[in-house]
Amino acid sequence: MEALKFILNIFLFPFRAIGRLFYYSPAGKGNSRLRFLVFFIFAIGLAAGFFAYPQAWDKSADYLNSKFNLSVPHFWTKPYSLGLDLQGGTHLVYQADLTNIEKKDYASAMDGVRDVIERRVNLFGVSEPLVEVNRVGDDWRLIVELAGIKDVNQAIKMIGETPYLEFKEERLEQERNELLEKQKGEIEKMQKGEAPDETILRTDPYFIPTSLTGKYLQRSQLDFDQNTFEPIVTLEFNSEGAALFEEITKRNVGKMVAIYLDGQPISTPKVNEAISGGRAVISGRFAVQEAKELVQRLNAGALPVPISLASQQSVGASLGQDSLRKSLFAGLIGFLVVALFMIIYYRLPGFLAVLALLFYTAVISTLFKLIPVTLSLAGIAGFILSVGMAVDANILIFERMKEERRRGRDLAGSIEEGFSRAWTSIRDSNVSSLITCAILYWFGTSIVQGFALTLAIGILISMFSAISVSRTLLRIFVGTR
Repeated sequence: MEALKFILNIFLFPFRAIGRLFYYSPAGKGNSRLRFLVFFIFAIGLAAGFFAYPQAWDKSADYLNSKFNLSVPHFWTKPYSLGLDLQGGTHLVYQADLTNIEKKDYASAMDGVRDVIERRVNLFGVSEPLVEVNRVGDDWRLIVELAGIKDVNQAIKMIGETPYLEFKEERLEQERNELLEKQKGEIEKMQKGEAPDETILRTDPYFIPTSLTGKYLQRSQLDFDQNTFEPIVTLEFNSEGAALFEEITKRNVGKMVAIYLDGQPISTPKVNEAISGGRAVISGRFAVQEAKELVQRLNAGALPVPISLASQQSVGASLGQDSLRKSLFAGLIGFLVVALFMIIYYRLPGFLAVLALLFYTAVISTLFKLIPVTLSLAGIAGFILSVGMAVDANILIFERMKEERRRGRDLAGSIEEGFSRAWTSIRDSNVSSLITCAILYWFGTSIVQGFALTLAIGILISMFSAISVSRTLLRIFVGTR
């Protein structure tokens, strides 16, 4: 019983201390609603603080459990979602080859690549991957960020093995011979130490690309040839792909149509007649397991355009943790400096503003966990900036209060008038900042988006803490409604 009373006294101590302040009222009455509001604010703040930093509760619970043989449970724990620069992981950049795509279709083709890679990465089990299209001049790239991944090489392999399927038709004999002669000449240049024409060397002398690629593939499945019993892969195209396939086979009757996978010919069947219905067969003398893997890869998503790994950057977990520690330390120093300034310059109102700032920090940290917001270094910078903006609102209010006091108003009237007159300035400045955040989030890259999101959330919460929380705390000290 004594142990239970001890626990209750510890838990109720801050509320009793605050309660003594609640009953301070120069007017002597009318503070019951304010007392409830302050109690509510502190209760929400404490709950948010324990949720944001559950170790404080857990350590106290462990101490009480060991000291008094109790069973105080630990607080609900939900980890923060950390970005690549804080958690560690891999940053991959893929270069897209849009040679066979019309310029007007570049954007839609890259969107298709992004969707396919996202499916592949999700199948690999990476938590919250980032896959986005990036354009630099005429170069189109795909950026893949895999935070917290352990087996980097396997992830690269999985992404790189996403098949690029295409159908090619046979070149005319004269055109083929001319191209072979040109390639022979370029090879001779290389042997002499001269720079060859890479375009000519990379051109397929036997087959010409068609518009039928893997983006028209609807599904594939494993089957077996009825004569040889060898495994084959059957392809089924969508309606647009079926029309293209019928057109290609119709104009190549008596010729070969090659099926290429990842740039390599795997089947070159001869067309006997036009094929309708949108079905094709790949018979490349596969082993059963090899055919199964090919079917899985094709069904997971055939790339509409080929891609190649351009660069790879790994961030170690230790480096990410070091960045996190430095960021949190910078935030703590910034908070302490701001708090010290507010208390020294504004005294009691400044102290109450710091309490409101603590409430703000606890609530926004809780929101980052609950939403959840993927925190990066840029996101933490946005949060720290929003702390400064929250203090800026309090400064506007307090300066207005000083002006009202100089005009002869009493303290209670100065508080009400200060908040009333400062509100329009606070509202307009914060709305303009929110508009800027929206623009940054809409048009920015992932790093800029993280900054904009955390700053926007911080601005919204800071408006509440500066106007409602600070106002309520000031009212309770002067006994106004």
